Amino acid sequence: MRPVRTAARSMLAAIFVIQGWAAFRDPAKLAEKARPVTDRLEPTLKAVHPSLPTDAETLVRVNGAAQVAGGLLLATGHATTPAALVLAGSLVPTTLAGHAFWEIDDPAQRNQQRINFLKNLGLIGGLLFAALDNEGRPSLAWRSRNTARVARRGAGHTARTARREAQHVVHTAQREARHVLRDARIARIAAQAGRRLP
Repeated sequence: MRPVRTAARSMLAAIFVIQGWAAFRDPAKLAEKARPVTDRLEPTLKAVHPSLPTDAETLVRVNGAAQVAGGLLLATGHATTPAALVLAGSLVPTTLAGHAFWEIDDPAQRNQQRINFLKNLGLIGGLLFAALDNEGRPSLAWRSRNTARVARRGAGHTARTARREAQHVVHTAQREARHVLRDARIARIAAQAGRRLP
């Protein structure tokens, strides 16, 4: 199953590496389309840190670099969950800037942009699947529940064992007490018998 996963991740990552590299190398081509989205992001970026870049070209270049890095990590199987999440996150502004079909009046172009928008939506869905893929290992939630179940079972076993041991101690103590009482009775009878002898 591993070769299939590797091939699927590589196919999913290819578009990000290629398109991300193109955006990183020549951001001016995409900056004008990205400007409406980057202008809306500017106050948020300034609020996060005043020295963060807010110009469209730099943000396109950063997005391209994130796509190249995330694509390479996803394709090689290293840090696949964070890589897939970074790629999904980088695809959101790309989709909003490049495929805003609702703003286009021409029916043919609107339809083409809707198709591209839905394609990107499908890529985001695939990336979310890639982020959740555990390669056949149980999920963290299942492992947590299983650990708790095993601990409860172990605690129940320990409690039953402790109860049995306590019952055994009580029975042993009662038996010893009966022996002591019997020995005391025998000693008393022997002492009384010894007093009666001349």
